[in-house]
Amino acid sequence: MSGAILALEGVTKSFGPIEVLHGVDFALHPGEVHALIGENGAGKSTTMKILAGYLDPTGGRVTFEGKPITFTGSDQAEDLGIVMIHQEFNLAEHLSIDQNVFLGRELKRGLLLDHKAMRVRTAELLSRLECRADPGAQVSRISVPDKQMVEIAKALSRKARVLIMDEPTAVLTEKETEILFRQIERLREEGVAILYTSHKLGEVKRIADRVTVLRDGVMVRSDRTADVTEDDMATAMVGRELSDLFPPKITAHGEPILVAESITVPGIVHDASLTLHKGEVLGIGGLVGSGRTELAEAIAGLRPRQGTVRLNGAELPAGQVAQAMRAGLAYLTEDRKGAGLLLEKTLRENLTLPLLETFGRPLIDHKREEAALDRAIADFAIKAPDRGMAVGDLSGGNQQKLLLAKTLLSDPQVVIIDEPTRGIDIGTKQQIYSLIAQLAAEGRSIIVISSEMPELIGLASRVVVMHAGRIAGELSGDAVTERGIVGLAMGMDGSSKDHAA
Repeated sequence: MSGAILALEGVTKSFGPIEVLHGVDFALHPGEVHALIGENGAGKSTTMKILAGYLDPTGGRVTFEGKPITFTGSDQAEDLGIVMIHQEFNLAEHLSIDQNVFLGRELKRGLLLDHKAMRVRTAELLSRLECRADPGAQVSRISVPDKQMVEIAKALSRKARVLIMDEPTAVLTEKETEILFRQIERLREEGVAILYTSHKLGEVKRIADRVTVLRDGVMVRSDRTADVTEDDMATAMVGRELSDLFPPKITAHGEPILVAESITVPGIVHDASLTLHKGEVLGIGGLVGSGRTELAEAIAGLRPRQGTVRLNGAELPAGQVAQAMRAGLAYLTEDRKGAGLLLEKTLRENLTLPLLETFGRPLIDHKREEAALDRAIADFAIKAPDRGMAVGDLSGGNQQKLLLAKTLLSDPQVVIIDEPTRGIDIGTKQQIYSLIAQLAAEGRSIIVISSEMPELIGLASRVVVMHAGRIAGELSGDAVTERGIVGLAMGMDGSSKDHAA
């Protein structure tokens, strides 16, 4: 592949008897941003890990500067200037930011570590990224977006010739994404070859020079980004048209089923009230840090609160998640890997864990558990090559569908879903949107918290918007617009004209 600094030629990859990449040709050129897109499970992560030296190909070859190469590991690839920013943070939580940035490549003065130089250099990198975190802060104490910026700072410190970025904006705000894009443009001008993956096709269209689409381990399309539309990309990814991403909204709702009054989480949420009706999809919008998740966790019994929550007229005690669950309220966390799933356990173990008492005492009825897993795989279209595999080896979309199946196993009347499609491809998004609409059609009541404006507008017939820990207003019907949500989320006085009557 002429002019490529790093390339795959006819690469296959198998895990045991299962081949997941089938003859992939892929090339990265200096000064070019090359987007690699596809559904969860299409083979993107495997492709990136082969390019970065984490995995060996089963067949075909990797070339570097036009010559075949077999990496001994990711360290050798990094020594050659091939750096990967992982979607799942690869940080030592107990160390400081500067220690993480230079971990394994510490600066020295003579025989001693030069702590001052590393801290100064880290401060420069964070400033370049407009990140205000203290270089000496322990990583476990900083926010998720700041952790992403630390990962990027770590990559920048390596003087990369090839930079591989796996879903770098999944946890970033719009402002932080703009900062990242400025750095990408700067690196491109410096001649760095960049591989960029994202499920946000608008980002791909904006930042990438070329886009390659993987589907089921096969490269199905590769074009200059200027020559394809977002619809072209989506169709290539899923192999079908996606003209109707969102199902029709259900606008006729029943009586109130969940009433939260004057909810306060000290220092975070202040005097927030909302009502959810039977068969309704209610959206909660607002900027990251506005208190959306904390309000939902307080309602679900996951954190202490003041105020009252009533489900079917019965009051739910504060901080009692098990009692809320027994009453018919379920909460699906935004942190599927950290709090929602046990990644080293199997699908069956994850699915039935919250309801083990219903699967037999004193001994667990594994036959009933397997039957429940059969239903979940069928109902939620979960793709797993081996049902005995660890959940951590599933794609992100299939993890999310398993978490949804796990949440619904208790047959709840009310389901709170926080960031239902973060880090998920467009085809799986469509499936999850259809599942949410189906739940509402069955008479269940859904609260959807989302940072994605189209998601709130496409799913919810009514949206409550938070600003600085308070409910800034409510929109319904035709007033559920991007302008209306943004106005309330930013605390703008002029947004009130968009409110529902």
